[in-house]
Amino acid sequence: MTRRVFISYQHDDQMKARGLNLMTYNKDVNVDFTGRHLLDPVKSQDPDYISRKIREKITGSSAMIVLIGKKTAQSDWVEKEVQWSQEQGKGVIGIRIDPDAPIPDGLTEYGAEILNWYEPSDVDQFDDAIERAIAATSRGKSMPMNTPTTCGR
Repeated sequence: MTRRVFISYQHDDQMKARGLNLMTYNKDVNVDFTGRHLLDPVKSQDPDYISRKIREKITGSSAMIVLIGKKTAQSDWVEKEVQWSQEQGKGVIGIRIDPDAPIPDGLTEYGAEILNWYEPSDVDQFDDAIERAIAATSRGKSMPMNTPTTCGR
């Protein structure tokens, strides 16, 4: 089932976010979601307006993927996006795009499953992880999942 997924990323990782979104068009990759994102930045310097636009995209999504790069844990915007997703009861997963990237506190606190972009076995799990994250929230859990998990066999 195709899901609408908000892609959250730190600005330095914009090309990886574009790559993740393009994966959905690759017939050789088993990824089936419709990306909702702000790959083209909002043309405004007003943080309230930008926040409103981001929340609209999150509201229209079933889940959120956070791309975890070297600076993601330091991003105030990614932190806010995770918080807004949690408040809306959305499923959240993290995809580590850099092996040395620290996991943002919000993902750890939310109990988000973390996958690795650079592990083929994890890439095969992207769709299933989205479904697991959604299922964890749709069972009525409005609080964070119990424990963080890391895939990476």
